[in-house]
Amino acid sequence: MARTIAKDHDQKRTQILKSAAKVFAEAGYDRASMTQLARECGISKANIYHYYDSKDAVLFGLLDTYLCDLRDRVCGVEAEVCGPEDRLRRIVSEIMLAYQGADHEHQVQISAMGALPEDQKKLLRAYQREMVQVVSSALAAVAPEVFEGENAKLRGATMSVFGMLNWYYMWNSGAGSKAREDYARLAADLVLNGIKGL
Repeated sequence: MARTIAKDHDQKRTQILKSAAKVFAEAGYDRASMTQLARECGISKANIYHYYDSKDAVLFGLLDTYLCDLRDRVCGVEAEVCGPEDRLRRIVSEIMLAYQGADHEHQVQISAMGALPEDQKKLLRAYQREMVQVVSSALAAVAPEVFEGENAKLRGATMSVFGMLNWYYMWNSGAGSKAREDYARLAADLVLNGIKGL
């Protein structure tokens, strides 16, 4: 007889992934063990293996969930409902708010994604590329005359936006929504005012 799925199945998976983010970020993915993860989760190793068959599977589950959710939020900012500058501001703000409470996930993405097999990395990079494309198209819409035929310049500007946002957790760990929105506004102002000087 097939084993039935527990009512709290999704909640347990979420708990395992959140705990894994903390353990992998603090111990480092290579040094982290399933025993540490079980201790952090407050469940047995056998219970973790019921949801994920290996540490690599936990890592992929963590990054796939994190990046897919982040991608959906960023790509969900509609171009039609606001002008180019407002859209860029909303995208930057959405990224900062999506990072809230996900400092460990963000750190694991940066430090451990390379440990995954190539096919899984390819999928995760596709999520990242989609977000990069959204930011890139938003920048191009703000100043089409600056970026017309200037792909290298547009790529540099796009990566600069992510550079301003991606390391926020390093110096503002635990920052709340207001601090993140304030920083998003500052970053957007820097971009919007600086773009015209390119």
